[in-house]
Amino acid sequence: MTATPASLAGLYVGTSGWSYPSWRPGFYPAGTKPADFLGFYAERFRSVELNTTGYRLPAEEQFSRWATQVPPGFHFAPKMNAHRRVDVATFSERVALLGDRLGPIRLLVGSALDQGLMALLLGSFEPDVLLAFDFRHGSWDGVETELPDNAVRVNSLEGGAPFRYLRLREPPYDDAALAGWAKRLRPLLDEGVRIYCYFKHEDEPTGPAYAERLAQALTSSITS
Repeated sequence: MTATPASLAGLYVGTSGWSYPSWRPGFYPAGTKPADFLGFYAERFRSVELNTTGYRLPAEEQFSRWATQVPPGFHFAPKMNAHRRVDVATFSERVALLGDRLGPIRLLVGSALDQGLMALLLGSFEPDVLLAFDFRHGSWDGVETELPDNAVRVNSLEGGAPFRYLRLREPPYDDAALAGWAKRLRPLLDEGVRIYCYFKHEDEPTGPAYAERLAQALTSSITS
């Protein structure tokens, strides 16, 4: 049996986006239409980063359409550029249309430490919505210890939340590097912590290959 992300309970590994014609035929079969990319992707992986939401919030119909194109158990991880001027309420309403296909929301925070912004963000989502804070300013260092149980800091393996959110952005990843990540993630999975892990998009379909190899490395760590 070939190891796949779906063979590991709690592992949601995938890539940052899916709509890349340059992945055809390396990942998508030759002749696959762009409209069919998501459906094919969702047969191989259980999650994907939804980065387009960080640039322009799609219409309600688009979220509903995405949700119908993937099977039960698949999770989208939408991106939101988080600042005081953003319409958090509208964003929250739109992504909720994904229903049970909604995974963690990645909140990209580029500004300096702002407790008011933090309060706004935490208060704008239901407590069962998973939030992954992607802090890009050093003044936020250490704030993850103050986050509630539904929130984590991106790329931190520490904390009491029931999930972690990783973005692996420094390819290439050889077998030793992926085995190292598998060794770090295996104890968390054994404890019932969900792992959301996304590989960087590149013109070549290296991201999907890394995602599949990480799942295989984790499967090997179970049987070895």
